[in-house]
Amino acid sequence: MEELLQVKDLRKTFQLSAKQQKLEKTKEKVKVAVDGLSFTAYKGEVFGLLGPNGAGKTTTLRMLATLIKPDGGDAILDGASIVKQPEQVRGKIGFLTSELKLEDFFTPNYQFDFFAGLYGVDPQTAAKRKKELFERFGIDRFAEVKVGNLSTGMKQKVSLVVSLVHDPDVVIFDEPTNGLDVLTAKVVTDFLLDLKARGKSIIVSTHIFSLIEKICDRVGIVINGKMVICDTLEGICAGKTLEDRFFEIYEEKVGKIDE
Repeated sequence: MEELLQVKDLRKTFQLSAKQQKLEKTKEKVKVAVDGLSFTAYKGEVFGLLGPNGAGKTTTLRMLATLIKPDGGDAILDGASIVKQPEQVRGKIGFLTSELKLEDFFTPNYQFDFFAGLYGVDPQTAAKRKKELFERFGIDRFAEVKVGNLSTGMKQKVSLVVSLVHDPDVVIFDEPTNGLDVLTAKVVTDFLLDLKARGKSIIVSTHIFSLIEKICDRVGIVINGKMVICDTLEGICAGKTLEDRFFEIYEEKVGKIDE
């Protein structure tokens, strides 16, 4: 398989304020969010990062999307370095996070057209793409409703559509079904499978075992900012459920959960 992404010893730290130290119950002034993380993803596959909250998944994806700079290491995405060529990386990817907040005052129609313009998508192509995506996600009925008046699920759908306005070959999703009702989560999951069928490369982070099992070809388990294992689902599970194997691995690396 052709390599899409090479992540090499990524590292990211954050300074902790006195208040954050208290919340984290630590005296350390620096938090290591990502600690020498490395992995490879291939074109045309769905690669999943699985780990508990605070494991470093979101920080990793934000670095891959060039939203924040790593303190060390690098990643080469489809030939472009996130450190040395961030503009090229941004042109190759679509990035969706559950924390993406679209401007409440504007409508889905306006948001889509605005981002299409930013990416240089010609008006005719943008109009065709908007029609297809809006109909697919049922946004067409709410196209002129201000985002602030939409439901949580519909806001997530609009965010998803906006992230794909330029039809990227590489899609990076951070917790794509987080906080969604079961119906909206299914719509999003089915769409990810459709993207995969169309040959798109998808990198997704989640703490939901069933999502990994349904859509991912390979998965990397991240604990405390480190990649502890990376393999196919079959290779990791070894005949067991993903959930059982995750907790076995977690206890091997960290200790009993109730300790």
